[in-house]
Amino acid sequence: MAVRTWNEILTASAGTIVLNDTDAYTNPVSAIYVLEDTVFNALTDAGGNDKDDYITTAATAVKAGALITPFDKQKTFTNVDLTSGSVVLIL
Repeated sequence: MAVRTWNEILTASAGTIVLNDTDAYTNPVSAIYVLEDTVFNALTDAGGNDKDDYITTAATAVKAGALITPFDKQKTFTNVDLTSGSVVLIL
C-alpha cells in the first residue's frame, strides 16, 4: 500500500468498510472510526504494535466517536478483530 496523506485518510478517499461482526479483518487499514462503544479482541499494526499499545485498558470498550490511527502514518493496521461493537475501517 502506498503512503497516504492525512487528507486522503481523513476523507476516506480509498473507501470504507463497516466491521460489525467478530470475524477478523486482515487487509490493510489506514484508520479506524468507532461507531459505538466497541471492545477489540485484536488490533495490530504493520510495525508489530498491538491493542495494548493503542488502548490503555484493552478489555474496556473504546467509546463511540474515537478515531484510531497507526503511530506511523506510513504503516497500516493489519489485523482488526472485534469482541463487540462496530467500527468503520478507513482503507
